[in-house]
Amino acid sequence: MTDLRKTVESFWAAAEAREWDAFAATLAEDVVYTLPQTRERIRGRERYVQFNREYPGDWHLRVERVVAEPDQVVTWLHVTVGLDEMYGITFFTADREGHIATVTDFWPEPYEPPTGREHLAERF
Repeated sequence: MTDLRKTVESFWAAAEAREWDAFAATLAEDVVYTLPQTRERIRGRERYVQFNREYPGDWHLRVERVVAEPDQVVTWLHVTVGLDEMYGITFFTADREGHIATVTDFWPEPYEPPTGREHLAERF
């Protein structure tokens, strides 16, 4: 069994470097990519690599945290696209060969907190 954490770290390093062959090498042939917020699903290595290769803008990512178990990994990312900053949470599973089999991305939108709890929380 391979180390899924190392595979995911290689996945993100290859994505940031735009090394699409190395990125593809981390993926199962039948990888499934899911975006619950937009209700989109992309099936297959070739289509998923193309999706990332064609993603618009000059985006860059930094992995903030990795939480790993033997059969699943979760990453927290800081992403910039020009002057815009956002955070993403991504869940990964692997196939029997240790390639990434599923990728599920969540891109939460920041929002202002409701009034009335200023005495409990500090803003950052």
